[in-house]
Amino acid sequence: MRSDGDPDPDDYGLPRVDIVVPDDARELDRDVLAYRREERRRRRRARVRRVTGPLTRFGVAVPIIAGALLVALISGVLMTTFGPQPAPRPTTARLAPNPTASAGEVGGLLPAGNVTLADGSVKPMREMRPGVIGIVPPGFRCGPLIAELAARTGAPQLNFWLVPDPRGAGGREPVPPKDVKKCAGTAHQGAPLVVEDERGLLAAAYAPKPGAALTAVLIKPDGIVAHVVPDPKAGRDLDQKIKDLTVG
Repeated sequence: MRSDGDPDPDDYGLPRVDIVVPDDARELDRDVLAYRREERRRRRRARVRRVTGPLTRFGVAVPIIAGALLVALISGVLMTTFGPQPAPRPTTARLAPNPTASAGEVGGLLPAGNVTLADGSVKPMREMRPGVIGIVPPGFRCGPLIAELAARTGAPQLNFWLVPDPRGAGGREPVPPKDVKKCAGTAHQGAPLVVEDERGLLAAAYAPKPGAALTAVLIKPDGIVAHVVPDPKAGRDLDQKIKDLTVG
């Protein structure tokens, strides 16, 4: 300190800093608390940046895209479940005038009756041709077979109908049409059509004893039932039977 009271200049050229050291360390308590608060704020901001960083890296584009994809997914599920079903493929072939078997048997026509379409309209059962009718048994659980049959019938431009069996069996309840329709929506190839046979004529004719497996009824363009396949398995034999429906 010089005689005039001014501090001596710093030999290192650094700016002068006034440092006051309190006699009682308790006087620094407020400064310590303020420092700790600021450190907590800093750590919180760092955590938030770590969580939101990937979303904010490209601005608001990522949240908007994610929201649009979610809406599209939900809309697709709702349309599949509750939307209109595709129309059946029409056939120009006439019904066989002289079947070799009685109605409801292999070699004969389908039973004389009606089915109800998803839109509430009524259709003669014998117009369900050509294609495959899948009789859905009570308690049936959706599996890959539906998608397999849809793909096999879609390739040669055949129809594929799913008809829930209205009878209960062994404590198993009939599968509701809405659940059958939901199962049909799992087929990414082909277009399964869900119809209701309230009187159970198809089930009584081709699946007289309700089981746990689906029964496939294969119908030619002239309405003749070519095959009845209980518990069908995807494979070469089934593929050939379906292809043969379009021959002749």
